[in-house]
Amino acid sequence: MATQPREHFRLQLARLEEQALGGLDLVCESLDRVLEAVQHCDIELAEMVIADDDRIDGRYLEVHQGVLSLLARQAPVATDLRLVAAVLDVIKHGERMGDQCVNIAKILPLSGHSPPAHDEMRAKIAEMGAQARSEVGQAKIAFESRDVDLAQDLVRQDERINRLNREVFKLALEIGDDPDRREWAMHMMLMARAIERIGDNAVDIGEQVAFVVTGLFREFTDASHRVVA
Repeated sequence: MATQPREHFRLQLARLEEQALGGLDLVCESLDRVLEAVQHCDIELAEMVIADDDRIDGRYLEVHQGVLSLLARQAPVATDLRLVAAVLDVIKHGERMGDQCVNIAKILPLSGHSPPAHDEMRAKIAEMGAQARSEVGQAKIAFESRDVDLAQDLVRQDERINRLNREVFKLALEIGDDPDRREWAMHMMLMARAIERIGDNAVDIGEQVAFVVTGLFREFTDASHRVVA
């Protein structure tokens, strides 16, 4: 009988973890939609991404309140406390990634329905988005399986996004003097930056995997000494 409260606590915590990781699925859906909107200049679809962000925000509040309620009923032991902290971190990063999708969606209408385009830059944005989506999915799998190696591999993948982000910036600088094209390129730079932040948040979730497994928190990379691909 003495173990029942602890077992109940862990069952509830497992459910909260599942909900938090489900929030990453919502992020992938939002990212898929906003990338499609960018590729097809679909402003209506972009508006749907903005409206649907309430789902991600709602999931954040649901998990956050659930964790607080769980802690109010029973104090966790050290191992469980690490998972509690990590679950809160996962849902926080999920909410931030959802906000970045919204940022991209809000930028799209600024260029109008038929903006000037640069095929190479648009292709790099699409590649960055696909890579970011892959990272979010891998971060979820790494957390579910407590796979530290898979989590650390996110750093290698994220360098690809960072490299593409630099390439988008370079193309924007070289796009020419036409005001409309320069404005469009600036919007693409902002979108690329938002996607780059999604990748960074995925890496942050990977760092939580190592924290849960080892009990020690450390950054996978030193932000001031990133590898230049």
